[in-house]
Amino acid sequence: MDYIVLDYILLIGGFILLIKGADFFVEGASSIAATLRVPPLIIGLTIVAFGTSAPELAVSITSAISGKNAIAIGNVIGSNIFNILVVVGMSAIIWPLKVQKTILFKEFPYTLLAAVVLLILGLDIPFQGQNANYIGQADGMILLIFFGMFIYYLFEVALLARQSNEPEEEIETMPMGKSIIFSIAGALGIMLGGDWVVDAATNIAITWGMTEGMVGLTIVAIGTSLPELVTSIVAAKKGQSDMALGNVIGSSIFNIFLILGVSTVINPIPVTDAVMTDIIIMITTIAVAYAIALAQKSIGRIAGSCFLVAYVSYMAYVLMR
Repeated sequence: MDYIVLDYILLIGGFILLIKGADFFVEGASSIAATLRVPPLIIGLTIVAFGTSAPELAVSITSAISGKNAIAIGNVIGSNIFNILVVVGMSAIIWPLKVQKTILFKEFPYTLLAAVVLLILGLDIPFQGQNANYIGQADGMILLIFFGMFIYYLFEVALLARQSNEPEEEIETMPMGKSIIFSIAGALGIMLGGDWVVDAATNIAITWGMTEGMVGLTIVAIGTSLPELVTSIVAAKKGQSDMALGNVIGSSIFNIFLILGVSTVINPIPVTDAVMTDIIIMITTIAVAYAIALAQKSIGRIAGSCFLVAYVSYMAYVLMR
């Protein structure tokens, strides 16, 4: 009994370290970048997006190194479904999200592309005649190449924005020494928190008779997506639709191309029938959200409410499965 209580303490403590670690890392790294005169747009599109995805990265890499690959892929798929249905859903309920042209015709389609690429790479039985489906090291390299293309696109957008006459947003900076301490402390918190979450979640899964994949899709996915949830809700309250929606889209792309790319290079991940079903559900979720945004040029309260209902239904399906 004592060990079970300890696992729950470690799980909660791990989530706190992940969330606060990501917060410290983003604040410190953004301050360093601003001090070094890096354009604010690049800071927002890269450092902040990476910071909110850092918990998923820490958990997935830790899982891959320890051979618990079901948690790694479940974490990414579960986080992306949570991002669209819960983060976007709650943000839209608080403040209807207007969808700008660049998000509508570039970032959103790239998110859908990421999900479809993951599906194709996981179909080894029909495409390569293998005995089982898995995402191997070569597939991981392909995912990382797509991630490199996305980063190149972000820098291109940032450079074009810098050449425009629009005024740049000022970012508050800290002394360089304090910025470095924040960055290092944040990175350490993310790494330690990721280790605690994986170990505790695995033990809890065994205790409750849950599979590692189910824990990845539920407990771990929700916990590591809290930074995106908090960031987008705060942005929605301020009426900043671009930030609220862009944060989710950027994080979802990071999750598939960077996190799964690195994880599979470390250790190939088997793709079971259940995982394949979850990937298809993820693709459907992104496609429906995109279709609504494309038709209405916004995601309103009714759509947001439907997203939340859909997530509750998905959780019920996962638990029954």
